[in-house]
Amino acid sequence: MKKLLHISFFLTFFTNCEDVIDVNLNNAEPRLVIEASINYLKNTTGNEQNIKLTLSAPFFNDVVPPATDATVQILDAHGNTFYFIESENTGIYYNDNFLPVINDTYTLVINYNDEIYTATETLMSVVPIDYVEQNNEGGFSGEDIELKAYYTDPIGIDNYYFFEFISDIPVIPSLSVYDDTFTDGNEIFGFYTEEDLESGDIVTIRNYGVSSQFYDYMFILLQQGGDSGGGPFETQPATVRGNCINTTNPDNYPYGYFRLSEVDELIYTVE
Repeated sequence: MKKLLHISFFLTFFTNCEDVIDVNLNNAEPRLVIEASINYLKNTTGNEQNIKLTLSAPFFNDVVPPATDATVQILDAHGNTFYFIESENTGIYYNDNFLPVINDTYTLVINYNDEIYTATETLMSVVPIDYVEQNNEGGFSGEDIELKAYYTDPIGIDNYYFFEFISDIPVIPSLSVYDDTFTDGNEIFGFYTEEDLESGDIVTIRNYGVSSQFYDYMFILLQQGGDSGGGPFETQPATVRGNCINTTNPDNYPYGYFRLSEVDELIYTVE
C-alpha cells in the first residue's frame, strides 16, 4: 500500500508541474500569398491549371484565409490571355484552356483589392525519370528503405530540377532541388528515404524542370525550413522573396512564386 501511495504522489506531483504558457506574438498586416505553379505533365495537354491565393496569418491560426474576389490572368508571348475563375470563394482560381509551350515566357497578372501583382517566368522542360533503384539497408540503422530516381542530364545545357516525393505515410512531401554544375551530361538521381517506409507503400515521384531563379529561391527556403533551420519561433535570417511584385504598392509585397514547369511523374511501389 505504501508503494502505491508513493507512486500516486509522484504522478500527482509531476502532473501539477505542467504549466500552460501563452506566447504573445506580434501580428503583421496580412499579405497576399501566391501559389501559382503551372505544371505541364508529360503526355498530357496541360490545359487544366489552377492558382491558389491566400493571406498570411498569425502563427497559431488554425485556418489560412483565402484571398477571394481577385482577377487572375496569365498572358503568353503570342497575345493569348488565359483567365482563371474562382471556385465558390475558395481562393482557388481555375482555367481549362491553358496552352503550355516549352521555353515560352508567360506573365501572371493579379488584381487584388485594387492592387496589381505581376510576375514573369519561362516554362522549363525536364528529362524523364529513367528508373528507380531501391536500397533496403539505408540510414544510420542500416534498416531504412532508400529510393534513388535516376535521370540523364542533357549535356552542354544548364539545367535545374525540383524533385517531389509523396508517399502513403502521412508526412510532409519530401522536396529537393538539384542543378547540373558538377553533373552535366551524366546520369544522376533524386534521393528519398523515410524511416517508416515499408514494402507495398506507394511513392509518387515527380521531377520538375525549373529556372535558375526558382532553384535559388527554393534552395534558400529548404535550407531555412530544414533540420538545421531552428525552431518555429527562431527569426529567419531574411525574408525569402519570390518573383511576384506589387506594382501598385511595392512596400506591400506578396509572398510566393510564379513557376511554370514540364513535369515527369513516376508511381513506384516499394518492394
